[in-house]
Amino acid sequence: MIDIPAIQSALGQFGIDGWLLYDFRGSNLLAQRVLGLTPSDVGSRRYAYCIPAKGEPRKLVHRIEEGALAGLPGSKTVYLKWQEFEAGLGRLLDGLKRVALEYSAHNSIPYVSRVDAGTVELIKRLGVEIVSSGDLIQVFEAAWDDAQERSHFDAAVHTDAAYGRAWRFIAEAVRRGTVIDEVAVQAEILKHFAENGLETEHPPIVAVGPHAGNPHHETSSGPGSEVREGDFVLIDLWAKLQKPRAVYSDLTRVGFVGKTVPPRITEVFQIVAKARDTAIETVRAAFAANRPIAGCEVDRACRQVIEAAGYGDRFVHRTGHSIGQETHGNGANIDDLETHDTRLLLPRTCFSIEPGIYLPEFGIRSEVNVYIDGGSKVHVTGGPIQTAVVPILSEF
Repeated sequence: MIDIPAIQSALGQFGIDGWLLYDFRGSNLLAQRVLGLTPSDVGSRRYAYCIPAKGEPRKLVHRIEEGALAGLPGSKTVYLKWQEFEAGLGRLLDGLKRVALEYSAHNSIPYVSRVDAGTVELIKRLGVEIVSSGDLIQVFEAAWDDAQERSHFDAAVHTDAAYGRAWRFIAEAVRRGTVIDEVAVQAEILKHFAENGLETEHPPIVAVGPHAGNPHHETSSGPGSEVREGDFVLIDLWAKLQKPRAVYSDLTRVGFVGKTVPPRITEVFQIVAKARDTAIETVRAAFAANRPIAGCEVDRACRQVIEAAGYGDRFVHRTGHSIGQETHGNGANIDDLETHDTRLLLPRTCFSIEPGIYLPEFGIRSEVNVYIDGGSKVHVTGGPIQTAVVPILSEF
């Protein structure tokens, strides 16, 4: 159920006069989430719902879909002709100067940009200043409630345990002399998920040797994908409880199929680990000082470590992403590479920290999840942080 007083309080906090939630044929998933609509509630005509910082909300719906927003409070304007739609928008926005929209200036944060350019032009023509709803979306879409928080910590127990099972599976196969491949390891992880009541959007990534140098390697079988003694292995896995509104745990760790890890692999891992820990400390320091911090700032702090070590051109993705009901959630990303993400890191939101160095012969990524609770305490979830490449044959 939509909480109008909470939204109005947030509008006041951010200094915004109103929030216009507009959708056409399901193009604005974020608006649907905030309004509590399901895909079946979305019709074939445009609708708009305006929540002013003070006063009653206002609806705009088409004549043949008058019930589109029936479950929401507020006065209703019905349109039929396009001229009536434009006039209706004017009535919704009457008296409001700064209005939030699922929009990002210069499309700098495309995850937020759900309203088409033509509609933005129309609203601006009405004399309204448009601001991004990016931080508002976080408060009402990316922030977790108590049940979601519990679901994350519960899922993290099992995602953490999946690594012990995967490394052991590899070690036992090597000792038996059985040749296994990436797909076999992936299947063992999925079996672990199923046995523990977890589900996932996509199967985990298991990448051997040079495959780990591709951040989005597609786990495969056949030549080049066999896991043998002397191989480097990267595993990136994510899962959530099989419960409504559960949220993900998303981790990446690396191992070496041997009793000792080659110095070159250790050297690169330590650079990645230092960058990861620098990012975590940057977040912790900001919240300890009660200082607002954006995702882009954390990315820069992390990236500078890898650049200083001479591997800047090998860190080819953002430092992290929002985590929610989808693996990649709708909150702030830790990104000043692919996008300039100026959204603030807010209490009750979660994101990954996952720097990497990707070389032709192997790739290192170390991924943890950072959750900021309701009291602004910063948690690193998913078990102990990996401090060294796992020597699989000596530990399992």
